[in-house]
Amino acid sequence: MKKILYILIVIVAFNWGCNDDDFLDREPTNILLDEQVWNDEALILSVVSDLYFRIPEYQSVNGWWNYADFDEAFGSNFGDYWRHKNNDWAYGKWSLWNYDYIREINLFIQKAQSDLTKDLAPEVKARFIAEGRFLRANAYFELVKRMGGVPLVLEPLEYDFSGDATFLQYPRAKESEVYDFILSELDAVIGDLPNDVNIKSRATKGLILAMKARVAIYAASIAKYGANTPEVSLSGGEVGISASLAESYYSKALTATEELISSETYSLYNKKEDLSENFASLFIDKGNNPEVIFVRDYVQSERFDGRSNTWTLVNQPWSGAEDLEGGRTNPSLNLVQSFEMLDNSFATFETNTTEGDYIYFDNPIDMFAGRDARLAGTVILPGSKFKGKDLDIWAGYLLADGSIITGDEFGQRKVLPGTETAVQVVGFDGPIDGREYSAQTGFYVRKFMDTATGSGQRGLKSDRWWVRYRLSEVYLVAAEAAFELGNADKAAGYMNMVRRRAGFTTDLTATDVTFDRIVHERKVELAFEGHQLWDLKRWRLAHIVWNGEKVDLTDKPWKADEVSTRVFGLWPYKYYEPGSPNDGKWIFRQVLPAQVTGADRFRLGNYYSFINDEIRNNNPQIVKNPNQ
Repeated sequence: MKKILYILIVIVAFNWGCNDDDFLDREPTNILLDEQVWNDEALILSVVSDLYFRIPEYQSVNGWWNYADFDEAFGSNFGDYWRHKNNDWAYGKWSLWNYDYIREINLFIQKAQSDLTKDLAPEVKARFIAEGRFLRANAYFELVKRMGGVPLVLEPLEYDFSGDATFLQYPRAKESEVYDFILSELDAVIGDLPNDVNIKSRATKGLILAMKARVAIYAASIAKYGANTPEVSLSGGEVGISASLAESYYSKALTATEELISSETYSLYNKKEDLSENFASLFIDKGNNPEVIFVRDYVQSERFDGRSNTWTLVNQPWSGAEDLEGGRTNPSLNLVQSFEMLDNSFATFETNTTEGDYIYFDNPIDMFAGRDARLAGTVILPGSKFKGKDLDIWAGYLLADGSIITGDEFGQRKVLPGTETAVQVVGFDGPIDGREYSAQTGFYVRKFMDTATGSGQRGLKSDRWWVRYRLSEVYLVAAEAAFELGNADKAAGYMNMVRRRAGFTTDLTATDVTFDRIVHERKVELAFEGHQLWDLKRWRLAHIVWNGEKVDLTDKPWKADEVSTRVFGLWPYKYYEPGSPNDGKWIFRQVLPAQVTGADRFRLGNYYSFINDEIRNNNPQIVKNPNQ
């Protein structure tokens, strides 16, 4: 009886509640309706912010390991030694097919254009639409530089459940058509965006011009240098761009750069007298930075994991690490020797005299004297400091008979010949061959490294931004485009703007500017900024530079097509010979880390990434990329 009474009470209560109009008309508390979102500028901003946050990246401050894929760096981490043993990259290594992301952008654009936003101020509405179209153009740029021509889907597709999905199957556009679409979209939106140097993480007029220049120079160089690899093309134009289009694309790149430069909205970063410190500060100074155009920003926080970046945590020098972590990205000697002498000459690092004796230095930093200031702003060198602390990078003692005394742990101590007391025989930063987190090439990375306290702690990490576009790249695109259009004098002028900041006092002349110089200048200025792979692909140099042969380190670091398939290092040693005038001085030895057993081989099939079988089975109109 009690059970029946309980059920009746529940039924009555339910019926009473369901017949209450106030109960039925309550607003949901866990979702926002379209009418609520698209009438509120702050809520629309949160939607577009999420789309910005999800811009695809390959190499960045939260993807350090990808720098160890090539000859810029060695991965000093047990789990990444395989990167230096494998010869080939998989055809799908850089694949991207993120049409779910593009669909969300298309939905954003559709809703922003609809009557849902009719109550927004016209300029606010126009800006959101422009941002959506910029994000879509950027998404297609990320696709085309990896995959070649892809389907251009410009509206959110809806399945009608008819059993026939063929109307959702779009063919691949020509590679040139995708580039043309991106450029036309950028032209269409530029007038609806602010021209404000202080806006760094949203689209601006400056960003549109910088991106237009980058997109056009990619298309131009593929058109010109693709002629060197005719087998890397498809008959339908899905891969490959006609050489006849190169001049037009170069002209578009030059026009975009010169419009941005002449606007004087941005200027090169020049805040510190020490030119190396100035260059390093460019990437971590978030206060009134005149050079930075577009970034992925971060917040240092214990509460919001994923909103801070790990670059400083995983790359900090071991001797001063704020956590049991660091030293994973070791810049290569291949990169380090590419930085010129300040008299505009190139020079390898000489470790021995012509007679075969070692060259002795009073301080290990002296080995790197007289070089491009960007070197010490990009790489932490032996004998230098980080966060005001002296680094301890040295590999051991070299004895007069040529033998070496070293250790296999940081700062290990041993007894030297003729003595009785143990002394330190290897640096607290290494290098120790095979010891993760040590400077196994003799170097740590400096670019993007945060000097703030706590940035190397696992709980906080760093709030320094990832710089996607900056003015210096714009100058280099201008130089490249001008050179390719036959105006070497103008190209030299733009290159000199960048080089003067690096300490060069003798300008390049028109006769100095060659294709090798163009390639070199991008290599040293933009190291660790995610350009190397895409540059070598668009110039069709990747299969030449990474040809799979186990060659020695080149003595011609200025040549664009020099083979560079293995990561080399340069280790400092203390010389030990009591009574000798050289006792206690420093010598260097070129090394090949023991973990480097393979040689990078870039195949013709790597120029355009693999479109997987599932994608092609679902859409038979998708043709396969060549050489795979």
